[in-house]
Amino acid sequence: MTDQAAHSPAITTKDLSRRFGEFLAVDRVTFTVQPGEVVGYLGPNGSGKTTTIRMLLGLLRPSAGTGQVLDYDIVQQSEQIRAKVGYMSQKFALYQELTARENLAFYAGVYGVRQRQRIDEVLELVGLKDQERQRAGELPVGWRQRLALGTAIVHQPRL
Repeated sequence: MTDQAAHSPAITTKDLSRRFGEFLAVDRVTFTVQPGEVVGYLGPNGSGKTTTIRMLLGLLRPSAGTGQVLDYDIVQQSEQIRAKVGYMSQKFALYQELTARENLAFYAGVYGVRQRQRIDEVLELVGLKDQERQRAGELPVGWRQRLALGTAIVHQPRL
C-alpha cells in the first residue's frame, strides 16, 4: 500500500445519482468513509441502498456524480474494485450441488487464490469446518449465509 493510499478515504462519493427511466432511485448521495471506519447504510425498502452499493462496486453505472473505492474510479476501474472488495448480497449465489468446500474452492479460483490452507481457514472462520462435505443446497439457511460470507472473504479483500 502506498503512503497516499494509507491516508486516502476507503470510499468517497459526490452527488452520486441513478435513474431508471423517470424514477430517481438515488439522488445526489455524497459521503466519505475512512479506512477502518465502520458505517451503517440504513434506510427503508426502496430507498436506494442496494442501488448505491451496486454503483460503488461498478455493477451499475451512475446516471450522474462520481465515486471512488480504494482510490479506484467506480466507472473506469470496476474490475480492480471487485478484486479488492468482499461483497455479500441479500440474494447470494452458491452452487447448490457443490459442497461447502467446493463452493469456496470455486470462488477462490475466481479470485486467483490457489491455497488450500486459505479455504481451511475460511471454513474455520465461518464455523463450517464440520460441514465442509455437505452440499450447499442441503445446508440450513443460516449455514448457507455463513458459506456465502466465506465466498465473499476468501480472497482476503481490503474492504
